[in-house]
Amino acid sequence: MDMTTQLKNSLISKIKDSNDMNFLKALKTILDSSEQSLYQLSPEQNNSITKGREEIKSGDCIENDHLISEMKEWLTKK
Repeated sequence: MDMTTQLKNSLISKIKDSNDMNFLKALKTILDSSEQSLYQLSPEQNNSITKGREEIKSGDCIENDHLISEMKEWLTKK
């Protein structure tokens, strides 16, 4: 079992065993705020994502492998 799984299981066990309403509310607040920050993007970030999606739809992009190949070639010339 990896460390992440062990930590999750330990936390789950402690939460199940707890009857401390203040602790549980505080934990819920932490988890709720953590989730919100994952999905709140700035207007600039949203615009960049939209622009990137439009570029992909129009074919205005290159494959990652091709880009890496070009970068390696450029670096060997330096």
